[in-house]
Amino acid sequence: MRKADLVASISEKTGVPKVDVLVTLEMFFKEVKNSLADGENVYIRGFGSFVIKKRAKKIGRHIKKNEAIEIPEHFIPSFKPAKIFVEQVKENVNELPSESKK
Repeated sequence: MRKADLVASISEKTGVPKVDVLVTLEMFFKEVKNSLADGENVYIRGFGSFVIKKRAKKIGRHIKKNEAIEIPEHFIPSFKPAKIFVEQVKENVNELPSESKK
């Protein structure tokens, strides 16, 4: 499901115009991004958490030059689904979708 499909589905189910649904969704995404950029995690009960994860400093390898490089510690965004969300997916999905269903 793409964003356009999601907007259409929400619009059909709620009766809210697609433009309003799209604006709301875009604002949600923007707020999540801004919160994570400010170092603040976002928790949505029953859905999951958008969190910042710290990656430790490590030594990598530049393959073409065959030399070691230092990758500094950095932060990445991550999503952790809620337990109830994971259970619902496990119950409803019997097999992995094939590429043709996408």
